[in-house]
Amino acid sequence: MREIVIIGAGGLGREVAWLIEDINKNGAAWTILGFVDDDASTHGRVINGYPVLGGIDWLRDKQLNVTLAIGNPLARKTVLAKLEGSHNTYPVLVHPTSVVAPSAMLCEGVVICAGCIVSVDATLHSHVFVNLSCTIGHDDVIEKCCVINPGVNLSGHVRLEACVNVGTGAAIIQGIAVGARTTIGAGAVVVRDLPPDCTAVGAPARPIKFRS
Repeated sequence: MREIVIIGAGGLGREVAWLIEDINKNGAAWTILGFVDDDASTHGRVINGYPVLGGIDWLRDKQLNVTLAIGNPLARKTVLAKLEGSHNTYPVLVHPTSVVAPSAMLCEGVVICAGCIVSVDATLHSHVFVNLSCTIGHDDVIEKCCVINPGVNLSGHVRLEACVNVGTGAAIIQGIAVGARTTIGAGAVVVRDLPPDCTAVGAPARPIKFRS
């Protein structure tokens, strides 16, 4: 079995540990060494049976499999920058109940949680996180460090630029492009392109503020 460390010891980290445990039910694949987290108050604790090994810097001189369990896209990007140049690797993790088309492309560090569908010719770039019960449509392109929260539905030919955060239960119709670092609110319905660096809410979704 290969050893793996989960970055993030919060609720999402516990969920990713559960995902890995479910993968192991289909044949032992992973040994979870524990969590790493920069919250010093967690160091030395045991969370759901796994120790918190230290902060992110603990990984810098390691050569391990690592997965990100951080729900904020910009925080994901920051953590990856801290580990740039290390010898760690980032496997793709797909829950056994999810369905991924053979023609879809999943790049390093992609995590797909339970009950998802990734359709034909979709491309998920590195470190994309797809939470529970989402659908990714045909020919979608999801760029680095995007986070797709539970119950999101993306129609075909959708493009999300880097570090987009799609809120729980949101829907994006066919052919829409969303600019980098934009946040789409829970339950939003996106029917037109969205610019970068904004927060968009509602049905239809409209920008309500922009990142300064």
